[in-house]
Amino acid sequence: MSSKKIPAFTPYFTEEEANQVRAAFLAAGHLEGDASVSDFIVRATMREVRRLQRKHNGGRKWDPAPAGSLRRGQRTRDEIQHREESD
Repeated sequence: MSSKKIPAFTPYFTEEEANQVRAAFLAAGHLEGDASVSDFIVRATMREVRRLQRKHNGGRKWDPAPAGSLRRGQRTRDEIQHREESD
């Protein structure tokens, strides 16, 4: 049996966001078929990726973005404030 390396990156949530992620997973994750909070986050993220593909890329998958192509680290205070104002 070959083991497949799963590339990973870590999303950073505010405390309030993390509390809601955990609450949603505990309340409904099992009803949606999620075995873990990671499954829940991946499923939700991929749903959003598909929405963005439909909206901004003619429904097609984007060319892969290799590991290392993303900015590293947590959001800045300004980015957190801007996101909270948009919600």
